[in-house]
Amino acid sequence: MENKKRCGWCEGDPLYEAYHDEEWGVPLYDDDRLFEFLILETFQAGLSWITILRKRENFRKAFDQFDFRQIAEYSEEKLEELMQNSGIIRNKAKINASVANAKAYLEIREEFGSFSKYIWSFVDDQPLQPGLASYKEAPAQTELSQRISKDLKKRGFKFVGPTVVYAHMQATGMVNDHEVGCFRHKEVQELE
Repeated sequence: MENKKRCGWCEGDPLYEAYHDEEWGVPLYDDDRLFEFLILETFQAGLSWITILRKRENFRKAFDQFDFRQIAEYSEEKLEELMQNSGIIRNKAKINASVANAKAYLEIREEFGSFSKYIWSFVDDQPLQPGLASYKEAPAQTELSQRISKDLKKRGFKFVGPTVVYAHMQATGMVNDHEVGCFRHKEVQELE
């Protein structure tokens, strides 16, 4: 891998590089995994993604492997336990948002059959291919992420502003923001 060109944002940290090489930008349709990324992106708001990656396993353990059915039923005791867990980001508003988001997630699944069907409908079930020369060209948000954010908020989701939504779109392959010179750009493009 050392001779392959990667997107500039991940270079120099083995954890970041592994995430970039194996996960980031891969079209994701599994509701369980989509929820994991939604929760992680929510906690990332205002922080760096590498901070979240370093705590990812702690989040998995603390949040019952991101089981949205369980999270939707969290008690006050469980929320307090999470606030005491030094292995995660101890932000009460974000922890509470996880419960609200799990409940809203279940409602979307009830209405659409899956969260995947709902979220991918915004891009007509096809990853967007902007063709960025540099990761620095990637926007923080777009008109589409603003529209998705507005719809999610209307449905009861919290901490899902347009920037968080765009980061979720990038992570789950709804948009292929790998640099065109990155070895993963073409590989991910072919996964459509």
